[in-house]
Amino acid sequence: MESIKITVTGRVQRVGFRWSVASLAQRLNIKGFVKNLPNGDVYIEAEGPTSMIEEFTKRVQNGPTPLASVEYVDVVNQPLQSFIDFQIR
Repeated sequence: MESIKITVTGRVQRVGFRWSVASLAQRLNIKGFVKNLPNGDVYIEAEGPTSMIEEFTKRVQNGPTPLASVEYVDVVNQPLQSFIDFQIR
């Protein structure tokens, strides 16, 4: 199991980004949450099997929705948080 924090910069608000991330997380059995930040970035905490976290991160970096334009992704490992589902906040 692996737990990460992701901050995504670019055109990632008002383009269905959070919904797409949540849908992707559910398909990959990832737990955690996604939320918009006041500065226009999107913040994600995600937890799951290492192989699924790697796939999740790769897809987030590519922009899970065609309307998004990801400029920068910062990924930081963190201790396991024991999330029970994936939420849009």
